[in-house]
Amino acid sequence: MALHYKEFQDTEQYNSAANRRAINFAGVVGAGKSTICELMADKYKVFYEPVVDNDLLELFYADQKQHSFSMQIFFLNKRFAMYKQAQMHDKTLFDRSIVEDRIFARMLRDQGKLDPTLYDLYQELFDNMLEHVQPPDLMVYLRIKVENAIERIRTRGRVYELDQPHSYWQDLHKYYGDFFETYDWSPLLTIDVDNKDFLHNPDDRARLFTMIDEHFESKRSKTQSKTQINGYAPVFESL
Repeated sequence: MALHYKEFQDTEQYNSAANRRAINFAGVVGAGKSTICELMADKYKVFYEPVVDNDLLELFYADQKQHSFSMQIFFLNKRFAMYKQAQMHDKTLFDRSIVEDRIFARMLRDQGKLDPTLYDLYQELFDNMLEHVQPPDLMVYLRIKVENAIERIRTRGRVYELDQPHSYWQDLHKYYGDFFETYDWSPLLTIDVDNKDFLHNPDDRARLFTMIDEHFESKRSKTQSKTQINGYAPVFESL
């Protein structure tokens, strides 16, 4: 994925104050992003995706072809505003990264639900905005099997999500996997969460927090290894 901002890894802006922790959580719907953010909210300023009482989101799920462009613009605008607010805080969490918006847009375009001309317009706006967004210190990708994600969606019980066909979640899972295979915008930590229960299992929770802390300890010590992926921190495959 060509996000054009790898120069941040070598700048003083990217390697800012030692106590700075800007973390983005990524993953398909149902992966557990918001749950983890809630567990860490006592130490971080959390920016949640605006999905609760979101009338536009419900309209989108009811008719994706009609509302796909407005939906993408809505989330891009909201997330960009959140990133600007985040610059005022040393420790921040996002329960969905701005770069994930592109995953949804590309999938909708390929499915014929987003006109290619509107997609190109969206992409131009996305690129312009991203020039003003500093990459996170750590991207945590929560990787989950599609069936497990669907089961969590059922448990959560949002009607507009429950109404989506199985194929929608399968496609989203594939597009996420493809995207993060070539991700290089920031340090990346990939975690398999299929058998993890961070809310109820203290061991799972402690291991997650330890892995995140280890990344920042490594950054602080500035011990960069030649084995690192794309010059960034290593990708850890599981807990």
